[in-house]
Amino acid sequence: MSTHIPAGYKWWTGGKSPYNVSYGKLMMWIFLVSDTFTFGALLIAYGTIRVSHNYWPDPNHVFNTFPLMGDANLPLAFVSLMTFILIMSSVTMVLAVHEGHKRNKKGVEKWLLWTILGGFLFLGCQAWEWTHLITHTHPVLMDGQIQEIGATIRHNHFGPIVPGLFHNGHQVTLPGPVGFGNSFFGITGFHGFHVSIGVFLNILMYFWTVNGRFARLGHYEMVEKVGLYWHFVDLVWVFVFLCFYLI
Repeated sequence: MSTHIPAGYKWWTGGKSPYNVSYGKLMMWIFLVSDTFTFGALLIAYGTIRVSHNYWPDPNHVFNTFPLMGDANLPLAFVSLMTFILIMSSVTMVLAVHEGHKRNKKGVEKWLLWTILGGFLFLGCQAWEWTHLITHTHPVLMDGQIQEIGATIRHNHFGPIVPGLFHNGHQVTLPGPVGFGNSFFGITGFHGFHVSIGVFLNILMYFWTVNGRFARLGHYEMVEKVGLYWHFVDLVWVFVFLCFYLI
C-alpha cells in the first residue's frame, strides 16, 4: 500500500538540527575533512616523488640518533618516543573531555595541562630532530670536492656511499635526493604547525576553564571540539610516521 505525500510537504520544520551534533561540532568535522584532503595530497605527492627516484635514504640510517647519546645507533628510537608522547597527549585530551561531560572543572583543568605539556614536549622533540639534521654535517662529494653539509630543503648528505673514500674518519657519500629534504621538512613542518595551533587552543581552553566560562555556560562543548582537532593531529602523525620513518 503506497502512501501519498502532499506537494510542498515540509520534511524539516526547524527548531532542531537535522543532524545529531551541534552546529559547532559539525563545522569542526567539515574542517577536519578538508584538512584531511590537504594532508592526503601532500603524502601522495611525497610518495610520487619517492618512487620516481632510483635511490632514497634509509630511515633506519637517517633517524638513528638520540639526544645526549652522541652517535648511538638507535634506529627510530627517538621518533618512537615522539609518537608515544603525542598518543599519550591524546589520551589526556580524552580524559579532559570526559571530565567536561561530568562538569568537573578541576578535572578538566588537570588533564588540559597534561595535554599542553605533551604538545610542548612533542614540539621540543621535533625542534631537536630538525636542528640535528640541519647542523650535524657529513662529508659529501659535490662537484669533485668534498664538502661538509647537513640536511636541508636544498641538499642532504644521505646519498649513496662513495666506495673507499673517507674524510676525517667518515665515509664520504654522494648528495642525496633533494626531494627528501623538501618533503620531510615541508610535511613534518606543516604537521608541527598544526600541533602548535592545537597547543594554543588547549591553552585557551585551560584559561577559559579556570575563569569559569564553561561553568557559566553549563557545558564544555568547546573543549570537546578542540579535542576533535587534537585527535586529528595525532591521527595524521600516524600516517606521517608510517611514510617517512617506517617505509
